[in-house]
Amino acid sequence: MTSLAPVDTALLLPMATHVALAALLYVLLTIARAPAIWGIGRRADGSNPWATVEPRISANLSNQFEWPLFFHVACVVLMLLGTHHAAIALAWFFVAGRVLHSGVQVLTTNVRLRGLVFTVNFLAVLGLWGLLLQRALAPA
Repeated sequence: MTSLAPVDTALLLPMATHVALAALLYVLLTIARAPAIWGIGRRADGSNPWATVEPRISANLSNQFEWPLFFHVACVVLMLLGTHHAAIALAWFFVAGRVLHSGVQVLTTNVRLRGLVFTVNFLAVLGLWGLLLQRALAPA
């Protein structure tokens, strides 16, 4: 039986932090939907006090399974190939950007600001893929 090469786990914490963000969004979505689904927390008139924010939480949660997919794939491959400080910095930059993006999307309706914050996430992932390609294609 052959053993696998050791895996560099430095990118695991930023990945786990992004998973925790998605879990938090699930909790927030459950709370926001509770008045409509279970009747818990309804206003006296029967309305949902979270009705305006619930669609934004839902949309943001869906966003966590779009572009971040490329983040997670790059991190896994970089863990197998070996990471360096630039990849770790880009990973944390991505996670900070995702947290900021979630805050902007859930708490505001400012699409322009959300787009600017998304650009941070977008560039961080492109940077990770650039490092990945450089690492994978460099002569041994």
